[in-house]
Amino acid sequence: MKNAYQKYKQTSVQSASREKLLLMLYEGAIRFIKQAIIAIDNKNIADRGVNIGRAFDIIIELNNTLNHEAGGDVAKNLEQLYMFISEQLTKSNATGQKKPLEDALKILETLYSGWVEAIEKLKREENANK
Repeated sequence: MKNAYQKYKQTSVQSASREKLLLMLYEGAIRFIKQAIIAIDNKNIADRGVNIGRAFDIIIELNNTLNHEAGGDVAKNLEQLYMFISEQLTKSNATGQKKPLEDALKILETLYSGWVEAIEKLKREENANK
């Protein structure tokens, strides 16, 4: 059963639009940070580290895919936010503190909401121009 689910997830990622992939990355980072917070509450150091590591990998990927030529100041600002989030993840992993994760989570949730809104607006505009 797990193998079928993994194939489904792989297919959904491979067939997703760029916008959907972006949202999926944010959703994953948010989910892993929430799981890391739960691990801290449960004093589960291993789970904390695994989930912070997964979130960190996603943030680095988001940062690496920024297009500074096309994105200009937006890309520069996102890069600064991603670097701050990475620092917070590292800080939490090293100290076991929840606050850096909570700070990173707030930023990611705000960015996610902004991207959802921007993508919906773009789709409405595309539909109006058809």
